[in-house]
Amino acid sequence: MSDGRRSAFADRLRRLSNSIARTGRIARWEVTSSAGTVDRKTAVALVVLVLAAGTAGVSVSDEGLGLERGIYVVGVAEESQYHDVAVEAKQFRPVPLEDVVAESGGGNADTIALREDANVDVVVSRDGRIAHDGPNGEAAYDEFRSAVETYNANLMDRESDQAAAYPVLVSLEYQDRDLGGTTADGTSDDGGGTADESSDGGDGTTDGGTDSDGDEPATGGGGGGDDGGNDRLQVPNVGGDSGASSAPGTPGSIAPPFPFDSLVLAFLFVVPMNFVIQAYGSTIMDERLNRRGELLLVSPASSREIVAGKTLPYLLGLVGIVVAIAVGIGGSPLAVAAAVPIALLFLAASFTGAMFARSFKELTFVTVTISVFLTTYTFIPAIFTDVNPIALISPLTLIVMDLQDESVRLGEYLFSTGPFYLSAAVLFLLGVGVYREEDMFAQKPIPAKVLDAVANRLRGRRSIALLSILFIPFVFAGQLLSVALLFAVPEVVAVPAMVVAAAAIEELAKSVGVYAGFARSRFDATAKTAVVLGAFSGAGFFLGEKVTHVVQFVGLPDLPVGTAAFGPAVSSDPLLLAVVFLAPLGLHVVTAIPSAVGASRGRTGYAVGFLAATLVHVAYNLGVLTLVS
Repeated sequence: MSDGRRSAFADRLRRLSNSIARTGRIARWEVTSSAGTVDRKTAVALVVLVLAAGTAGVSVSDEGLGLERGIYVVGVAEESQYHDVAVEAKQFRPVPLEDVVAESGGGNADTIALREDANVDVVVSRDGRIAHDGPNGEAAYDEFRSAVETYNANLMDRESDQAAAYPVLVSLEYQDRDLGGTTADGTSDDGGGTADESSDGGDGTTDGGTDSDGDEPATGGGGGGDDGGNDRLQVPNVGGDSGASSAPGTPGSIAPPFPFDSLVLAFLFVVPMNFVIQAYGSTIMDERLNRRGELLLVSPASSREIVAGKTLPYLLGLVGIVVAIAVGIGGSPLAVAAAVPIALLFLAASFTGAMFARSFKELTFVTVTISVFLTTYTFIPAIFTDVNPIALISPLTLIVMDLQDESVRLGEYLFSTGPFYLSAAVLFLLGVGVYREEDMFAQKPIPAKVLDAVANRLRGRRSIALLSILFIPFVFAGQLLSVALLFAVPEVVAVPAMVVAAAAIEELAKSVGVYAGFARSRFDATAKTAVVLGAFSGAGFFLGEKVTHVVQFVGLPDLPVGTAAFGPAVSSDPLLLAVVFLAPLGLHVVTAIPSAVGASRGRTGYAVGFLAATLVHVAYNLGVLTLVS
């Protein structure tokens, strides 16, 4: 290395070291200044939040909190076939039959009638009859019946001869509700779920079976066992047939897939983030209203260093919370890696909202909107965890997979978290663009601040193409959310709605930069300039859009709404492959030009141009869908 290159490298290293040092000092200042603003009520609320998160985390783990352990008392003789049931069921505490305080019977009596002040909730007589009384008697009786069914199911799972234990197997295959015609086996498909029962060759008898209603325990080995993992969280086999299942069990155990535990996990990881962004946004807003930010603006630190330093303590705090939750529910580093991008996006959106808001009242509205949108984005897909690959839209699905000890491919991780990382980066970039005196302390409406943030990133005509690429994460996230919201809607409504939504989202992303440039006089408002800017915007968007083809590796184009949003699956035919990849280039350039020409004529012209571009885009999408179908 020459002396000149060595000197340049040393200079860059020194500047980087100084930048890190300044960022660290700002982070320490943020911690010390914010600590004094936390009042007693806020501290109590945070403590309650931590306790609630810890309680929920342990509750969804395999061991649980044990809050139900021994809440009911059952009187049963040791030689009774029900004694093992009472011992294994954590809800019950068995007592000898001789110790039961009863109305009549007791001791060696065959039947027992409980009185109101009995010392048990449920009692099993020597002839197998079950009695209950008192304020908890009815609930205890229902729980005891469920415990008997669970005990019998466990005995069947431990039976070495599974053909004898389960002479009848029930297979469930969930069909698309809107598919007509006939199924592969020639039977009529009415769009609902189907259940096929088939004998596995057993003789239908077993030494350890259940009675017809499941109330009487099976006679056989005692001791509890694994319940077969029926309560474990499940995620779809990405790109595979996740809607079909074939597992032995009683008909009463069959239920449609609904990942309740996934929804608990969603709130467990997301709720703390809503509290942290409230404090984070408030500090940014306080600096703007009280003009304390002027001290930082005149310091040697750049706006990026200032924002990084102020964000770092809150990010580290969220990472600490995420790690604690992951440890509490038995998660691995994968769970943390899946939750961190969510935290980043929450912070980025809160920062940008705090830079745009004009008052704490307006900030509250912005923060609530951010919380509702991002919570919906992470929550809605989790509902379909056991149904469809669409669940991978949310990074929380990766956490569920981690808890099940399932492997996660790199492509799946990037698909789930990529939009979050990229969107957070773009939001911070836009927010930093208005972290200057003329925007921080000016009382401009939110739309005007948004235009300032976008226009401040323009550096000539070619920067329009780069700006369109930067908006791709928002387009991707918006279309994914639209797919999730329209997934449960009948296809006759969902597909047209998805076509319109996808077109409008894309046209907005392509045109907002052009409109901001004309609105802030970055470009000459001429038709020629508008055409050039529209061409740059469309070409840039086309390049960025190719990144979204990663969705085809997780099976989303196999869904009707997925095809409406992202186009058909990639074909192996070279000619068709070229058409699929290059035809959108002409579409995006052609549709971006009307919006750009309208933007050069003002707000009304922009609205008219945007509407025209969206209609052309919708017509193109409908034509492609018709051709594919």
